[in-house]
Amino acid sequence: MELWIIFSKLIIILFLSISYIHSETSHLTWIILSILMYISLNITLYLVRLNKVKISIHLVSIILIYTSFREVNPLFLLLLPNNIYELFWSFFEKKWLLLLVGLLPLWLVPQNQALYGLIALFCFVVNYMTSHYSNRLIHYEHTLDKMRIDMQRLSKSLNENKEYIRQSEYTYRLEERNRISQQIHDSIGHSMTGALIQMEAAKTLMTIDQTKAVELLQNAINISKEGIEDIRITLKAMKPATEQIGLQRLKLFIEEFSIQHQLRMPFVYKGNIELISPIQWKIMLENITEAFTNSLKYSGASEIAIDIQVLNKLVRVDVRDNGKGIESGKLVKGLGIVGMEERTASVKGTVIVDGSNGFSVTTLLPIA
Repeated sequence: MELWIIFSKLIIILFLSISYIHSETSHLTWIILSILMYISLNITLYLVRLNKVKISIHLVSIILIYTSFREVNPLFLLLLPNNIYELFWSFFEKKWLLLLVGLLPLWLVPQNQALYGLIALFCFVVNYMTSHYSNRLIHYEHTLDKMRIDMQRLSKSLNENKEYIRQSEYTYRLEERNRISQQIHDSIGHSMTGALIQMEAAKTLMTIDQTKAVELLQNAINISKEGIEDIRITLKAMKPATEQIGLQRLKLFIEEFSIQHQLRMPFVYKGNIELISPIQWKIMLENITEAFTNSLKYSGASEIAIDIQVLNKLVRVDVRDNGKGIESGKLVKGLGIVGMEERTASVKGTVIVDGSNGFSVTTLLPIA
């Protein structure tokens, strides 16, 4: 922002130089020397950082301007407003009062009052714009720093939450493994041990009391059957439902696709999801994947909506985007759509493709 003030000074110096070139003066050497001294002081002004040194340089520059005005040429007074504004800008809350201070030297130049007033107003506008945009820039930098700190804090919190979730999942898996191990030990292990004891006893009594041996063997068989049934019940309780696997897999796929391609992807499902068979879940997921790929390639959509409805006799899966679509007569079925139709036809289903309002692919699967 200081460049604006520097440019304004250079413009005034250029104006003075042109004025001297077209005027007859005997003080050309002093004029050049004064201008060079003024330029040197102002270059030094923007190289130092200490406020006390800057104030001193401003005061020396003002003294140089006034001396040159009195001894060399009256036009040197045109350089004064910029230095006055720079020196006193931070001390005036109401900036228009500083403009009045910059206009005070008007009485020193009765012959060039209009020119001096115009230069003073021009320098005031430049300083005001510089101050205004510098303050805005500082505000934006502070806001950016605050946002950066907030982002770091949120990233740290997110990482901590991820670590907490990971540890929780790991703890849950350990607890589940411990529960299953304990269940196998308490029920199945005891059953198998009891059956083994019965068979060992039957082996011993085989030559002594065959009737008792047969009874012990039958007990061992019964205990083994109970153990096998316990194993089946345990495994059935451990195995997640098919609809849970299919639904969670689909949700995860939609979430990953949405994040990867920066798309809005609302997903709704209605009806009894348990009626969908594993093979239907497989076909649905493959058709949805193909529909996503087509939308991404050809439609230019920003949103893809997925709607699954389980009706009385069929499952309806609708994938619709808000892209440019395609006229029905110009629709050419490529390998992707043909593949969807073949997969769906294998379970006596139907695929409907529509490009009139965005692009949609509807899969209809019969419920057995």
